[in-house]
Amino acid sequence: MHEPITVAIPLAKRMMDVMLEEKRLPNGDEVRRFLRGLGLEELYTGKGLALFRSRDVIALLFPRGSTIIDIIPASGDVSDALEVIAYHDRKLNALILEILPANDLEYEGNIGLEPVIVNLETGELESNPVLGDFEEEKDGIYLVIGEETFERWRESGNTDICPLCGGKLVWRGKKAICLDCGYGVKVRGD
Repeated sequence: MHEPITVAIPLAKRMMDVMLEEKRLPNGDEVRRFLRGLGLEELYTGKGLALFRSRDVIALLFPRGSTIIDIIPASGDVSDALEVIAYHDRKLNALILEILPANDLEYEGNIGLEPVIVNLETGELESNPVLGDFEEEKDGIYLVIGEETFERWRESGNTDICPLCGGKLVWRGKKAICLDCGYGVKVRGD
């Protein structure tokens, strides 16, 4: 089930939680722990780099003033590779976390994810990212989000747009399927 997107979004959610709760970027040790918790094995740490691998993906962590995590399919195909980037934007006085294609020229999909923007003065989330964990069910793979995330997303008026690829979502109750990428979204009470 591991693809770069199924690692990047849960990782971003855990990093966002630290940013909101503690008004700081997560440090390298925390990000390493998050990656291990997502089922990746740590193969190397040293010289400003950590390398992780599962059967399906490879992750490279570069913790510095900002944090960059490259998540690449184990096949080495960079067209699906993603970058999770977290940094302090001094001009906005905000913490920013983005999930971007690692290679804009070859990326096969579209990242529909809104960046995480945490205002450091108020500690409030100033964006509407749709982040959660993935679950595999008989009928597909779902991004599972909480009620609070869903309410924030609904207020933005974008619940018919897939948060993963920007395609069209079709809802049935508290579940939706994207007609473009095939992933689903499921709302679960917090």
